Amino acid sequence: MESWWAGLAGGGRVARAGVRRWTADLLLWLVTAAPIGYAGVTPPHSGRAVALTVGALLLLTAAVAVSRRWPVAALVAAVLGSLLDGNFLFAIPVFSYLAGRRSATAVPAALAFAAIAAGGTALNLGLLGTGAATWFLLASVLLFAGVFPWLVGRYRRQQAALADAGRWHAEARDREQRGAAERIRLRERARIAQEMHDSLGHDLSLIALRAATLEVTDDLAPAHRAAAGELRASVAAATERLHGIIGVLRDEGATATTRPADETVADLVDGAREAGMAVDVDPPGGLPDLPAATARTLHRVVREALTNAARYAPGAAVTVALVGDGDRVEVSVVNAPPPAGPLPGPPSSGSGLLALAERVRLAGGALTAGPLGGGGFAVRARLPLGGIPGADAVLSPGDAPGPGDAPGPASGPGFAGGPRPAEAERRLRVARRRVRRSLLTALGAPVGLALVLSLVYYPVATAGTVLRAEAFARMPLGAERAALTGLPRRQLDPPAGPARPGCEYYTDGNFPLAEPTWRLCFTDGRLVSKERIDG
Repeated sequence: MESWWAGLAGGGRVARAGVRRWTADLLLWLVTAAPIGYAGVTPPHSGRAVALTVGALLLLTAAVAVSRRWPVAALVAAVLGSLLDGNFLFAIPVFSYLAGRRSATAVPAALAFAAIAAGGTALNLGLLGTGAATWFLLASVLLFAGVFPWLVGRYRRQQAALADAGRWHAEARDREQRGAAERIRLRERARIAQEMHDSLGHDLSLIALRAATLEVTDDLAPAHRAAAGELRASVAAATERLHGIIGVLRDEGATATTRPADETVADLVDGAREAGMAVDVDPPGGLPDLPAATARTLHRVVREALTNAARYAPGAAVTVALVGDGDRVEVSVVNAPPPAGPLPGPPSSGSGLLALAERVRLAGGALTAGPLGGGGFAVRARLPLGGIPGADAVLSPGDAPGPGDAPGPASGPGFAGGPRPAEAERRLRVARRRVRRSLLTALGAPVGLALVLSLVYYPVATAGTVLRAEAFARMPLGAERAALTGLPRRQLDPPAGPARPGCEYYTDGNFPLAEPTWRLCFTDGRLVSKERIDG
């Protein structure tokens, strides 16, 4: 039943995604078809115009239909549609943007733009014989209505890839941090097992010693001596098994502790004072009659807190407070801000506090650690006197560890089922580099292409049409045209507006459009007027 509901929910999500895609495609068609359809229904109507409108709309429908799977083909269809209907010009930027947004690589679109530019040049300059100005205008339309929106789409695609890479990287870091914390907890459990081995091994050895004493006693019945021998052998075997089991958990190269097994909190404080720390303890002798497990955990909390205070707050006063509260005991170790400020150096990974939190949790207590408002740092633990295994220890996210103890990103390997930190970091760097490159291309490519287009257009448009200002000034009115020196071999098309009969137009070479600058008018082959065209 659960799998049936899961399949039904999955099918519902797929159906909703399909509806969203169909809705988006329909909206795309309506937006791009509006200019074409409006021009088609505007009178006057003719059979040829209606046929062209219907053909243009069918071509547009095909472009929208393939725009998701073959976005470059949809762009080419829109460009070709401009040969049927000039209103396709409004659709070209839309399909260009979608081609940049949806294409995995830039090669197909770049080849398509190159083919369109070459084909358009050959068609306009070679077959149709259009002027250089018309060719320049069409090339500018392709640049700003086609190439530039495509570059913007590429940039948006790289931005989305960067966002995905950022999420991937954050997931990898989070997994690695959780794994590092788990490894710290496991190491602390192994350390506890080692300490338990040392303690229980000592106790078992004493039991075996007493059993051996009974075994060699002369006034004991043989049956009792045999039982004592069996007890000694069993204790020895148990000690060996304990040693073998817990020895597996011991870290390679780990050394046995040199601290006395019965060291108290007061002994810790005395040692810290001898090392130069200013430590106050309340009550001075600690709490008497604590269970062994609680006393060991309490000892470890104070030791870790004093170690952190000595490392990260040298010279600061430290206060150790022990309070018995019914069936629980509370300990707090608070250090003031270091007089000379925190020590420089790289931050630690916070493994000490994580391990301490695990130890307190296993003892049935709760741990909090974090900075104080005035710049100090506090470590507080609440422990049960009897010990309740499984209680949660809390290292509050808001109570971050002290200077240098905040857990940071780990650098170990990732885990199965998730990205590895090194791969996630590499992917994030690649995505950032691509976004920067796409942004620079989107901003610089149109300018560069426009400059190249102008450099190509200018020689074509001005070849044989440039009249120098000096030659223009030397031309006398009334002179025969054949006698004029410096007259170019070609003429420019007249500017927009009513043309004057008998007039010729030349340029002074203005860049980049090479517009008409001079007007020379002739009557019966003689120069009757000459003027400069302003604007």
